[in-house]
Amino acid sequence: MPRPADSRYAWYVVGVLTLANVSGFLDRQVLSLLVPSIERDLGISDTQMSYLIGLSFSVFYTVLGLPIAWWADRANRRNIMAGGVALWSLMTMLSGVAASYSRLLLTRVGVGVGEATLSAPSVSIIADYFPPARVSIAMSVWSLGTFLGSGLAYFIGGWVVGLVTAAGAVTLPVFGLLRPWQLVFVLVGAPGILVALLLLTVRDPRLAVAAPDRLEARRPALVPHVRANLRTFVTLGLGFALSAAVNFGIAAWLATFLVRSYGWTPARAGVVQGSLTMTVGVLGTLAGGRVADWLVRRGHTDAPLRVGVIGAVGMLLAASVYPLMPVAALAVGWLVIVNFFAAFPWGPASAAAASIVPPAIRTQGAALYFFVLSLLSGTLGPTAVAFCTDTVFRDPAALRYSLVLVNVLGMTLTIALLVAGMPAYRRTVASVTRSLGGRPAPAR
Repeated sequence: MPRPADSRYAWYVVGVLTLANVSGFLDRQVLSLLVPSIERDLGISDTQMSYLIGLSFSVFYTVLGLPIAWWADRANRRNIMAGGVALWSLMTMLSGVAASYSRLLLTRVGVGVGEATLSAPSVSIIADYFPPARVSIAMSVWSLGTFLGSGLAYFIGGWVVGLVTAAGAVTLPVFGLLRPWQLVFVLVGAPGILVALLLLTVRDPRLAVAAPDRLEARRPALVPHVRANLRTFVTLGLGFALSAAVNFGIAAWLATFLVRSYGWTPARAGVVQGSLTMTVGVLGTLAGGRVADWLVRRGHTDAPLRVGVIGAVGMLLAASVYPLMPVAALAVGWLVIVNFFAAFPWGPASAAAASIVPPAIRTQGAALYFFVLSLLSGTLGPTAVAFCTDTVFRDPAALRYSLVLVNVLGMTLTIALLVAGMPAYRRTVASVTRSLGGRPAPAR
């Protein structure tokens, strides 16, 4: 087995899992850049569009994440993830032949089913390869997939949208005649098949663990562990979920906001949004991981929650200002700060999810975290913004005020929950450490 902290292979594993994460978020987020074209061609509203962006994906992604994690704690996590990547890539390509709202909805459900295989097993495997003092930075590198994938979705998607819109409908073998937005789905889904094959080069470290430790995974221990640490799970899950809901709401509607408020084209909005996400977002992710590991080395076991609060405070300010700017240049300036703080907490957040659960049921614990995170963020974020626009303000041009309102409410609650949960989180981490004989969870 490779040594965890300094092994090149351990970082290779992180790299492959990060690439899979990039592929997932590319397939997931490109939809938000296609809002005007899809709404026009299918004749749907902002609220219906939000179901495609959030609800159709998130419900199946979150609900299936738990049984898949139960399976992953008993099987080869690598094989499960490789199959999932192949599935969501195929479903993304099939979105390109959807000619009706209902069919597109079904393919987005398929993307959610495939992506349910990735997050919890990835967190579990990375935590097996790295010790507590290094795990936040490893998780942050993996979390880069979120921002690189989203950035590529906006950047490449914006470029492709501009290119194929100018060219008009095209005909491809097998797929037939495709509208510009349908062609985008085909182009971004195809590379995922290669990523699925690359995942087969990853070794699941748990397969080398002695039989008694593997048998421990078969014990139904998650429910009593959660019950005994309920305050930790509730405050951690809801706190980061509300933060993510704001992020997803911004990601889903930012391009549309730039189009409606400043008259930008979707292609220009996508390039700017993608560039910021891939650069400033990446810096924010790495900075958050570094800060969390620095705090852990100084004895602050609640470091992930502290980093979460820092990120939420930054968002509370910056993401409440950019939508109100009178000109696009000022809005983009504030979006630089937004992208940094939006990315800041997510490596440490994943490390926190791994640290509050014993290794034998770590995948299930991570899946429970992602269940809460994704169900709330993927459904509440995009839909809350659309609901405020359609129902509260009743004016498409008021999208900027919807973004401000959702951000203020979401980030205020995030800060309150994470601060309230710090004492319980410290107790849970200490309890897990004691259960392992006073040592941190083993990095195998």
